[in-house]
Amino acid sequence: MATMIAARLHAYGKPMTLDRIAAPEPRPTDVVVEVKACGVVPNLARVISNFFGTLTPDNKMMPPLPAIFGLDPAGVVAKVGEQVFSVRPGERVYVNPARSCGSCKMCRSGRAEDCPSWTLQGYFGRSQEIMRAYPYGGLAQFITAPAAALVKLPDNVSFEAAARFGYLGTAYAAMKKIGAGPGQSLLINGISGQLGLNAASLALAMGATKILGTGRNQSLLDRVKALAPERIAVFSVTDAPSQPSSVSAGGTRGGADPLVSWAKTATDGHGVDGMIDCLPPGAPASAMMRALFCLRRGGRAVNVGAVMEALPINAFWMMTNRIGLQGSVWFTTAEGEDMAAMAAAGTLDLSILEHRVSPLSEVNEVLAGTDDRNGGFTNFVIDPTRVE
Repeated sequence: MATMIAARLHAYGKPMTLDRIAAPEPRPTDVVVEVKACGVVPNLARVISNFFGTLTPDNKMMPPLPAIFGLDPAGVVAKVGEQVFSVRPGERVYVNPARSCGSCKMCRSGRAEDCPSWTLQGYFGRSQEIMRAYPYGGLAQFITAPAAALVKLPDNVSFEAAARFGYLGTAYAAMKKIGAGPGQSLLINGISGQLGLNAASLALAMGATKILGTGRNQSLLDRVKALAPERIAVFSVTDAPSQPSSVSAGGTRGGADPLVSWAKTATDGHGVDGMIDCLPPGAPASAMMRALFCLRRGGRAVNVGAVMEALPINAFWMMTNRIGLQGSVWFTTAEGEDMAAMAAAGTLDLSILEHRVSPLSEVNEVLAGTDDRNGGFTNFVIDPTRVE
């Protein structure tokens, strides 16, 4: 462990290179994890082009270069710090990359996800100090992480499946916020994508009674429906494009949108209890608004997608219909433990994932090829133990 191989980015917009660097040692409350699998999210290609860095004038959202990226690492604990007492070398773990300062009011109140310095190790965030303290992403053979960030993996969860926990956890935390569960109807806007498919899997595991989903690719929608035909219904937005649908100043919805009509018909005329928006970057605001209009009176929506256009929301309509809309980012380690427990019990089915595993030496090719995927079923994984 004196040295290791890591894929490092030396200039934004350029390919990563494989570098041999010193292997990390754990600080007192940290662990060193040997990475066996790291998930590759399609959005990483945008990140390493410095898209998110351009959102702040001082460009402090991105890690200092050279940088090691990799958001979803899973592997085996190799070493533990002297103040780590309940984690042992050899244990199989997923490393939650969410980092916070640990000492602000939000962290002290147990709400680390609301920390002003909240940062994703191996990705981007709000704190250069945290990025420097945890400079190793999952595209390296070893990484350091706080012991409190580890999700212990059951034997029936492979490292490749665990490398999908980022998408799963993002969807799970969002659905908890809107109370998805038994007796509830849920609309997943973008159900066949990588976020949406995981939301569907979790909705099944959490006992949601009716799961409605939108998408553009009918064959992918059919595959999602086949997971549980008696509980999942799907709607192709390509076959039924949006009709003029708006909310007047008086709070009355105008127009007849086929998606809204379909959702109401599926829920005895009421509309869905909850909506999770999983639309990808570039999706128009109108696509998210269509899904919002599917909510029943008192319904709640949560956004984990990447719609960047301003939403034309009528506040009076939201008020008079008691509509709730909330944003959600990532998930806690405790929520990761929930997912591991559901997978261990067999209620969360991870067998639907189609793993495409590549060696670390092919990381640039993998990033360039993430558009070639079978919707959310494809799971891109890098194995850092292979550098051929």
